[in-house]
Amino acid sequence: MTKGKVVQIGFLISLLGILSYKLLPQFGIDNFTAGTISNFFLIVIVITWVSSYIFRVLNGKMTFMEQRKRYRKEYEKIVNDKLEIKFNSLSKEDQEKLMEDLEKNT
Repeated sequence: MTKGKVVQIGFLISLLGILSYKLLPQFGIDNFTAGTISNFFLIVIVITWVSSYIFRVLNGKMTFMEQRKRYRKEYEKIVNDKLEIKFNSLSKEDQEKLMEDLEKNT
């Protein structure tokens, strides 16, 4: 989630709180109860938001982690492709020698 989205969501939540506080008295609810109801909804939204963040952290589903996994996957693909091209450009003798050296070192 981008910083802009967080600001938009925060603004929307604030706007919903203000609207509920202003509109509830028009339905016959006194100001104290309207304030309590709007605060309750705000608290529920914040707790839900924080809980979802904690859940994503514990499961490793955060935006940065997802980007890092995608980057790493693409990077490994490019490196493997380059290594394969370089390996295939070697002569058969050099390929066999390289494979023998790799088997000795592992």
